[in-house]
Amino acid sequence: MRIGLVTDMIVSTQKDERLIGCKLLVVRQLDAGGNTVGNDEVAVDVLGAGIGERVLLCQGSPAKAIINNMNAPVDLAVVGIIDENKDT
Repeated sequence: MRIGLVTDMIVSTQKDERLIGCKLLVVRQLDAGGNTVGNDEVAVDVLGAGIGERVLLCQGSPAKAIINNMNAPVDLAVVGIIDENKDT
């Protein structure tokens, strides 16, 4: 799992039928210090995350399982919305 920041939303007039009903978000990974790293990626979101929110991301087969369709063209999915970090 990774932590990411939602930077934008994708609006599409057409998409693969296996993604109908799924929201697509642009996310960028965060490092341990909370700084963005890497490139923008597209993640499927079924939780309702919004721009500026920190999210938990899963990749690969678990991402497909989030939308209950192992044949869907999905490689990254939002699995949680982070309210706050707790230092231990």
